[in-house]
Amino acid sequence: MSTTPFAADARMVPYWWDHVPRPHLPDVALPPEVDVLVVGSGYTGLHAALQTARAGRSTLVLDAEDAGWGCSTRNGGQVSTSIKPGFAELARRHGEARSREIMREGQRSLQWLGEFITDEGIDCDWGVVGRFHAAHNARQFELLAHAATHQAPGLEVPAEVVPRAEQRREIGTEAYWGGVLYPAHASVDPARYHQGLLQRAQAAGATVVPRCAVNRIERGGTQRTAGHLVHTARGTVRARDVVVATNGYTGPLTPWLRRRVIPIGSYIIATEPLAPGVIERLIPRNRIVSDTRRVVYYYRASPDRQRILFGGRVSTDETDPRVSGPLLHADLAALFPELAAARISHSWAGFVAYTFDTLAHVGCHDGVHYAMGYCGSGVGMGSYLGMRIGQQVLGRAEGRTAFDELPFQTRPLYTGRPWFLAASVRWYRWLDSRGV
Repeated sequence: MSTTPFAADARMVPYWWDHVPRPHLPDVALPPEVDVLVVGSGYTGLHAALQTARAGRSTLVLDAEDAGWGCSTRNGGQVSTSIKPGFAELARRHGEARSREIMREGQRSLQWLGEFITDEGIDCDWGVVGRFHAAHNARQFELLAHAATHQAPGLEVPAEVVPRAEQRREIGTEAYWGGVLYPAHASVDPARYHQGLLQRAQAAGATVVPRCAVNRIERGGTQRTAGHLVHTARGTVRARDVVVATNGYTGPLTPWLRRRVIPIGSYIIATEPLAPGVIERLIPRNRIVSDTRRVVYYYRASPDRQRILFGGRVSTDETDPRVSGPLLHADLAALFPELAAARISHSWAGFVAYTFDTLAHVGCHDGVHYAMGYCGSGVGMGSYLGMRIGQQVLGRAEGRTAFDELPFQTRPLYTGRPWFLAASVRWYRWLDSRGV
């Protein structure tokens, strides 16, 4: 009898790619000069490009990999209001007025994304399904319930406290101590959404060139040659404006940004199709689910409600999905014992970008625009801030955000390799196990 949780034909690629494989874009020559050059073809880069291209600016998008190869098509397709710190914590850091605007930006990002997908007619299984945020111990339930019933005036969002005795209506397990339902949160097929966004950026006139890594960005040397020289293996392009939209894949191209984002592996598995009735027992109302662990789990049913897609942060530096997959499967079976025999059909990983203050950041450093650091909420916030950074490049006042030029922290000795992460994850796992 096999002891592996993998199906015989398991694939080590995102489940989403079965339906939307990475696009084969035409091989085109790089133009010698453009108005706007965007580095990165995920949600942020394409939304920035869509804004500038629709405004008539010549726009070029370059990516070291295939279009959308990174976490824009590797995530779990969960969309929330995206702000990690609570209002009280933000107010201590940034004052009440700015903190209110930061919280409202998160709320706007969720609403705006739904409107964008609807207005653009992107067929991507968008649904306002609600998120059940589960408490992994009694203390966390008390904290969740208090936060849901004592929201800051003027910042209230719909929230329903679900005690443990009633949680089976939301999730088919006794592993949690209740939770809070956020009915406005949503789900999406991330690859179909990315594909629709890519098509609209191209239709607007943006040129997207995959497998063309940028090696160096050089400021123009004279007033006559203002702008940037962007050096790639396929040639040099002069660009009036440059946007860096690399998030969890930020590397040596931009050392200043690299020192300010922490790449963290996020791992997901998909089960094989489950027997009829199983999904209805486990996730009866089709919610997206997350929990209060510091080393978080997040999961949902697939759009066709035949599989469970289960994600978490199970490793500090492992990138082999054949190693991370069984670890996730064991966590899944601990929550849902009836899935212990369910096989893994897909296992994959991607990198999200955390920041030292757990906030997204938008700005312009050394003449280069950037938006990044979504802390695991990149579907909504990465899209929204990509749109805003595109508006900023155009000089439009509506592009201003509450994240603009926030102090973008780093730490001594940090150069982009999170050497401290292994110890941090072990400490957080210990706290989770102790119910803290």
